[in-house]
Amino acid sequence: MRIVRQGISLTGLLIFTLFFIWSIHYSGSPVFAAEKELPPRGISVAPEYTGVILQQGEDVNIDLTVINFGRQAEDIDISIPSVPKGWTAWIKTYSYGVTGVHVESDKSKSLTLRAEQKEDIQPGKYTLTIKGQTTDGKLTSSGQVVITVKEKVKEKKPKGVNLATSYPVLQGPTDAKFEFSLEVESKLEKDTIFNLMAQAPKDWEVNFKPAYEEKYISSLRIKADRSETMAVAIKPHPLAQPGKYPIKVKVSAEKAEAEVELMIVLTGIYKIEAGTADGLLSLNAMQGKKANLSFYVKNMGSAAQNNVKFLSFKPENWKVEFKPEKIDALPPGELKQVEALITPADQALVGDYSVTLSVEGEKSSKNMEMRVTVRASTVWGWIGIGIIVIVIAGLVTLFVKIGRR
Repeated sequence: MRIVRQGISLTGLLIFTLFFIWSIHYSGSPVFAAEKELPPRGISVAPEYTGVILQQGEDVNIDLTVINFGRQAEDIDISIPSVPKGWTAWIKTYSYGVTGVHVESDKSKSLTLRAEQKEDIQPGKYTLTIKGQTTDGKLTSSGQVVITVKEKVKEKKPKGVNLATSYPVLQGPTDAKFEFSLEVESKLEKDTIFNLMAQAPKDWEVNFKPAYEEKYISSLRIKADRSETMAVAIKPHPLAQPGKYPIKVKVSAEKAEAEVELMIVLTGIYKIEAGTADGLLSLNAMQGKKANLSFYVKNMGSAAQNNVKFLSFKPENWKVEFKPEKIDALPPGELKQVEALITPADQALVGDYSVTLSVEGEKSSKNMEMRVTVRASTVWGWIGIGIIVIVIAGLVTLFVKIGRR
């Protein structure tokens, strides 16, 4: 019996020892984990890559990590105090720029450092400095990115065809149609069919046409050592924002190809709308008295309207005032309320009159033709009634006197 009990005790001791060893080995488990020790405050701002190599003309996006390893949440201002000459750089998320970030305790946030070269940048090394600082100014952290720019490797263009245009940049509103004229010169020794291709922004319409013809083509036959002129018709997407949009056009055959870059500069759509809240374009007014008309002005285009003015076309001796007298800036989609004070002439006859209110914006205008009904003053109506009453009273008095006689 004693031997059995000793065996059980040894077995229990062995199990306890194994469990103790396991608990030490896996001390990261919730049961045995010690609370993580964090300093009171601490931040780190560092780029993922501290050195990159680019060719002339190339831009770069570098991930930027902002860490808060302190015990309290931090608001951290992010800046680029040192940007080399010839570069444009900013910190952003996937869609917009960032100047500050909130980071919880023992957490991190990911941002992006965007650096773009200017056209005249030379080969060499360029250093960008990124700085993070808490809003109270007590903690700072910085990092650097060294960008090595190498001379751009010139691509060897296939011989045999040239593609050129006299007007590579066209400018106009978003709802316009653009047409480029291109000259394709073949230096091959035999007649060749060239395929036509274009790379444009998404949902833009691009078509190729023969010169002075309205049919669309996808290839062009050119005789040996001759040239042909073709047109590239481009229609932007209706919702395209103002800006610059490159379009690459390429002609290719079995032994020759050429490419040219065209540029469309969209100024946006200029469209302005004006009207009344209830849609009525009529107004009642009294002779020589101000009548108030409230109407709205809305920018229905994609380009801002600046210095919007108001004009009026009215009968002689009438007055029209606007409050405000003009709108300095009207961003796309924004609406403003305007008051028009219309005063008919003192001698205006009773009846209907036409008054045109004109809203003049940038490259866009809107006219509203109002029908103003002029009514006589009610004072004269009461005076007329008083005169009639006096006349009737006089006649009654006269008849009474005559009857007594």
